[in-house]
Parts: sequence; C-alpha cells; structure tokens
Amino acid sequence: LLLGVLLWAPWQVLHGAPLMELSGDQDFQLFLQRNLEFTRKIRGDVAALQRVLCDTLQLCNEEELQLVGQDLGIPQPLLEQCHRRTFQAETCFSQIRAGLRVYHSSLATIQDLLPGHAGLVETLQMDVANLSSNIQQQMEDLGLATVTYPADNQDPLPTFPSRFRHQVGGFFILANFQRFLETAYRALRHLASL
Repeated sequence: LLLGVLLWAPWQVLHGAPLMELSGDQDFQLFLQRNLEFTRKIRGDVAALQRVLCDTLQLCNEEELQLVGQDLGIPQPLLEQCHRRTFQAETCFSQIRAGLRVYHSSLATIQDLLPGHAGLVETLQMDVANLSSNIQQQMEDLGLATVTYPADNQDPLPTFPSRFRHQVGGFFILANFQRFLETAYRALRHLASL
C-alpha cells in the first residue's frame, strides 16, 4: 500500500502542469499515443529479459541482491523533472532522452550475460534509440530546445570485479531501466490526459 501511495503521489502534483498550449495539438496527441504504445512494448521486452535473467542466472530477488548492488555504481538516471510541481515538457523530455541514452549503452552488459538472447537485446537497443529519436523529433517540431549527444561519446560501461558482480550488475541495470520506463510512461500518459 505504501509503495502504491509513493508511486501515485508525485503524479497528483502534475494536475496543475502548465501545458495546455500542447493539449489541443493533434500531432502532439498522436505522438503521445504512439510513444505510449512504444514505451509499453519496451517495458515488455525489459520484463522478458528480467525473466530470462531470473531463469538463467537465478537472480530474481532485488532485496537479496541489494547489498552487492549498492557497491556496483550502476547508472540510475532519474526523471525528477517529470513529476515536479513546475513540470515542463522540454525538461522532462530531455531527461527521458538522457536516460534512454544511458540504458542504450548499458544494455551491452546484458548482451554479455545472455549471449543466447542477443537478438532481443539488439531489438531493445534499437527500440530505445528509436524512442529517443521520436522524442527529439517531437521536441524539434514543438520548437523546444534539444540536446544531441555525439554517437562516439558513449557513457562508459561499469566494470565488474567478478562474474557474480557482473551478473548482479545486469540484474540492477534491468530493474532500474524498468522503473525508469514506468516513470517515463506515466509522464507521457499524463501529457496525453491534459
């Protein structure tokens, strides 16, 4: 119950979000609907990889792995700008794109752990890149400021001192990515409801 309240509460703040100028734009609404579906598909693919990781490596319980996970330095992009009282689409979209960039490169860790599922990881990486591109294009269409990250300046992957820590790192990359996608989905859904 507490988790439900904590996840629900920040979105109540958004009801006063100053985005009414976008709410009547048919192209913007179409963008939101398409990318809500796209985000839902990506969430499903991440969940599938989480199940494979659980079945293959027996890494299933976040609480049991928390102590090891805290020391690994796994990237965890936040979307705090997407649920502030002073919500702005430009800032939220920029944070979503920055987070997608981090997870796009972090998925290489999953590919190393699950070479038999390289196709799913590659599809997921392509979908993440496409979602980021969709958001950038929409920002440009709306006249919002965008930041384009150079392709050759990828974030370094975390290094792991042992195979077990590498596996736990993969577990937390997927768990954090799933939480990130849930928040991004809620932000897009909120914009669609304005």
